[in-house]
Amino acid sequence: MTSGVTDRDRAKADRYSAILREAARLFAERGFGGVSLEDLGGAVGISGPALYRHFANKQALLGAILIGVSERLLAGGLAVSQDETTPETQLRSLIAFHVDFALNDADVIRVHDRDLASLTDGDQRTVRRLQREYVQVWVGILSTLHPQRDGDDLRVRAHACFGLINSTPHALRGARAEPNSVDVRRTLESMAYAALAV
Repeated sequence: MTSGVTDRDRAKADRYSAILREAARLFAERGFGGVSLEDLGGAVGISGPALYRHFANKQALLGAILIGVSERLLAGGLAVSQDETTPETQLRSLIAFHVDFALNDADVIRVHDRDLASLTDGDQRTVRRLQREYVQVWVGILSTLHPQRDGDDLRVRAHACFGLINSTPHALRGARAEPNSVDVRRTLESMAYAALAV
């Protein structure tokens, strides 16, 4: 029995992923406005106009990057929150999940920080909704650790933790420390847990 996925389907999915990855890299380096369709096509070995087979336009490509990562974060956060462990273990797992994202998707974080306003209004609303839901996952876990604190306080703590984690890969560019090293990962995880557990 076959899975129904053909070599052509796999090749198309691989090309789609490559376009997203290279677009994130180029947008992170030059900004959304500084990248042409020809630049994007050249990065993945196709002509610029051939990108229209995958995306309606450059703005749709940006939307796919930022909505896609927001969906991944929410799905990962929900998976952690549904794991039947202690709140402390859930928090450590959630922190480790977010650290992994920040260290492996630093380009996407830079694109988000700089080019979110370049999305269509509809895509911006979608990204913001997904982000609010992801923050709420953190608030839910934090509220079991700190039942005396209100939701606003816990949201501030979650956003502060994101700032700590998300900024580090950028700060390490050109430094001696390898951004994705075990030491950097451990430092981020321990600092984030220490900040949120108190």
